[in-house]
Amino acid sequence: MSDTMINLENVNYEYKSSEGEFMALKGINLEVKKGEFLVVLGHNGSGKSTLAKLINALLLPTNGKVYVNGMDTTDEEKIWDIRRTAGMVFQNPDNQIVATIVEEDVAFGPENQGIEPREIRKRVDKALEIVEMTKYKKHAPHLLSGGQKQRIAIAGILAMNPECIILDEPTAMLDPTGRSEVMKTVRKLNKEQNKTIVHITHYMEEAVEADRIVVMEEGQIVMEGTPRQVFSQVDKMKELGLDVPQVTELAHELKKEGIDIPEDILTVEELVRAL
Repeated sequence: MSDTMINLENVNYEYKSSEGEFMALKGINLEVKKGEFLVVLGHNGSGKSTLAKLINALLLPTNGKVYVNGMDTTDEEKIWDIRRTAGMVFQNPDNQIVATIVEEDVAFGPENQGIEPREIRKRVDKALEIVEMTKYKKHAPHLLSGGQKQRIAIAGILAMNPECIILDEPTAMLDPTGRSEVMKTVRKLNKEQNKTIVHITHYMEEAVEADRIVVMEEGQIVMEGTPRQVFSQVDKMKELGLDVPQVTELAHELKKEGIDIPEDILTVEELVRAL
C-alpha cells in the first residue's frame, strides 16, 4: 500500500471558451500524503479551484495525470470510487444542502451509495457528532447559521466515509464565528479522524496549522513548505499579493527595526515569548 493519497504529474488544464483558450494550470506536480493537512493558498484566478475539481474528477486534466489513492481520474470505471475516496465541500453550503431536515441531508450521500439503512443511521449519528451538530439533527437547515450549514455539508461528506476531504474555500461566505467553527471541525477531522485534508483558502490565518502549504500563482505552484517556511518569507508573499498572519508581519517589522527575534513566528504566544 502506498502512503500517497493524491498525486498530480505534470498536470495542465485548459479552459476553452468562445473567447479562446485559457491555461488555468501549467505543469503542476503535487503529492499529498495520507493523513496530511495541506493548505493551498493563492488569490482568485490562481488555479486553486481548478486544482480542487481535478482531484475530485469534476474536471479531467488536459495533459498529465491525476491519481487519487492510486486511481487514475480519467478511468471512467473508477469515477465513483474516486468521489467516494475524495469528498468535496464547496464554498456555498446552500448549494450542497438538499433536504429539509438536517439528518436527512446528511443521509443523502450514503443512501445514494446504496448503504443499508442501519449502517446509514450509524454513519449519520457519527458524522453529526464529529461536527458537533447532533442537537440540530431534526432542525431545518435553512434556519441554521452559515457556519452550522457548512458543518452539516461536511457531515454529509463524512457520512460517505471518504479518506480524503477537499474543501474549496469553505469559509469564504462565513462570518468570523462561522469560520472558526468550520476550521475547528477541519482540524478535528485531520487530527482525530486521520482524514487527509486539502484545504483551499485565501485566509492566511487558516493556513497556520497545516502540515504543509502550497502557494499558487497564475496556474503554477510558486512556493511550498511548512507554514513557518512559507510565512517567514514575508516580502515574497507580499510580492504575490498575499498576506501573512498579522503576528508574523509584526515580527517581521520588529526585526527590520533591529529587534532580534526569529523570522518564523506564527502565533501571538510565540511572539510574546520571543520578546
